Amino acid sequence: MVELIHLLKRFGDLVAVDDITLTVPRGEFFAVLGPNAAGKTTTIRIIAGLIKPSSGSARVSGFDVQTQPIEARRRLAYVPDFPFLYDKLTPWEFFRFTGQLFQMTEARIQSAANELIARFNLEPYLGKQIEGLSHGTRQRVAIASALLHAPEVFVLDEPMVGLDPHHARALKDVLKEKSRQGMTIFISTHQLSVAEEMADRIGIIHQGRLIAVGTSEELRRQSGQDGALEQSFLALTADEAGFSGENTMMR
Repeated sequence: MVELIHLLKRFGDLVAVDDITLTVPRGEFFAVLGPNAAGKTTTIRIIAGLIKPSSGSARVSGFDVQTQPIEARRRLAYVPDFPFLYDKLTPWEFFRFTGQLFQMTEARIQSAANELIARFNLEPYLGKQIEGLSHGTRQRVAIASALLHAPEVFVLDEPMVGLDPHHARALKDVLKEKSRQGMTIFISTHQLSVAEEMADRIGIIHQGRLIAVGTSEELRRQSGQDGALEQSFLALTADEAGFSGENTMMR
C-alpha cells in the first residue's frame, strides 16, 4: 500500500507537489500521467525517500518514509527512468550485491535471480560488465535487481524507456503478474497506452496537483470525452492550464 497524506513540496517559490492525498491499496496497479514538470517524478522520489516533503507524509505499507525509513525501504523497490548501476560489475555480481544489501541468503539470491534472469532474458549478458550494455539491457538489469527481494511496493519512473517491444511486453507481463500476487505497482509514464492497458486506476498530476483519479472509463466521464484516454488527458490538463489541448507538449 502507498499512502500520500496532504503531500506538499516546495523548491523556493515553486510548488512542485501541491497537497496531494492518495491511497493505492495492496495489489493495485496505479499509473500517474502528467505533462512535463507536472510533479510526477518529485512525487515518486518522495515515496522512495529520496526527497523530504515540505509538509505532509508518504507511507509505504504503513511505514512513514521519513520517520521510519528502514522499515519502509525494506518493503519498497524503486527504479528511476535512468537508473544508477555499478558499471564495473557484471549483472550477476550486481544481483548478488543487491541481495546482500537486503540480507538475503545466498540460496535465496540464487533462486530469485535465476527466475528473474530467465524472465528478462538476461542470460547472454551475465558475464559482461554493465558499462558495455545497451540502455535497454541496463534497464532490465535494474528492474530485475529491484524485484530480487520481493518488495511489497514497486515504484517505477518511466519504466518502458529504452525497451524494445519484446522486452516491454515481458516487463508488462511481469508487473501484471506481481500485481495479481499482491504487489502494489506505482508507475509514472508518458505513454498513455501503457497506462490504459496496464493500470487498475490512473491519476493525472498537473501543476503539482492531483486533478483526476479513476479508471480509464471514469476519467472519460470526468473529462466529458468519449474517445481514447489521450482525449481525456488533453481535456483535463488543458482546462487546468488554460490553453488548447492541441498545443500540449508531452515528453
